[in-house]
Amino acid sequence: MSDSQLRDLQSETDYRNLEIQKVGVKGLSYPITVQDRANGTQQTVASVTMSVLLPHRFRGTHMSRFVEILNRHRGNIASNNLKEILGEMKERLNAEVAHMELEFPYFIEKKAPVTKAKALQEYICRFSGSLGALEADTDFILTVKVPVTTLCPCSREISDYGAHNQRSIVSISIRFKEFVWIEDLVELAESAASCALFPLLKRKDEKYVTEYAYRNPRFVEDVVRECALSLEKIDQVTWYQVEAENLESIHNHNAYAMIERAKEPGKNIT
Repeated sequence: MSDSQLRDLQSETDYRNLEIQKVGVKGLSYPITVQDRANGTQQTVASVTMSVLLPHRFRGTHMSRFVEILNRHRGNIASNNLKEILGEMKERLNAEVAHMELEFPYFIEKKAPVTKAKALQEYICRFSGSLGALEADTDFILTVKVPVTTLCPCSREISDYGAHNQRSIVSISIRFKEFVWIEDLVELAESAASCALFPLLKRKDEKYVTEYAYRNPRFVEDVVRECALSLEKIDQVTWYQVEAENLESIHNHNAYAMIERAKEPGKNIT
């Protein structure tokens, strides 16, 4: 029996009169190429989510077409052709709006501050794209999650010696009109914290980072404000959201702060 003779349930009319904003595939692992400031490009593997708007009149979408589209772009999936892939999703699935999200590990070689020992550090990044018929339905957001160290200013102030510190996660999301390097956002987040994290530390390095953090105490409020001040100076960025979360070492909860701002007139905070 040929495909044309098989019943196409997805295309049949649905009478419940309910539009579905997003329907598609999620959690699909796929190789992608990311621009790397030091090496030109970097190969990594993304967890992919692809979805479209489904009008109320259709019972379902054709899930296999998402994978077919992804496979057609195999070896050429990157931020600079996301719009092309989204356009093909709209066309092949007869959709008004298409969405795609790529979350992936990105690696940067870092040197220890004293011994200069080298190793790779992982950062979790995300490309989120949407393409619609209207400008309001078209969007692209880059997100970078940066692990850092924070040391509590209050603890240092009130203690006779020492101060509690912890690993923290700074998440920076931006909309931009010109290209911005992932590395720039990593460095921006690290400079706002008490100290950067390093994948490889010898004893001399551990002494350095411990003392460095002690001299640079930061609340989560300090971290997001310092990041925001730096993002304000980057002309390419039109909107940003900065989150900081301390994985607290002496509390049974985490400390959290967030700043979100649209820099250009007419750009709404969403």
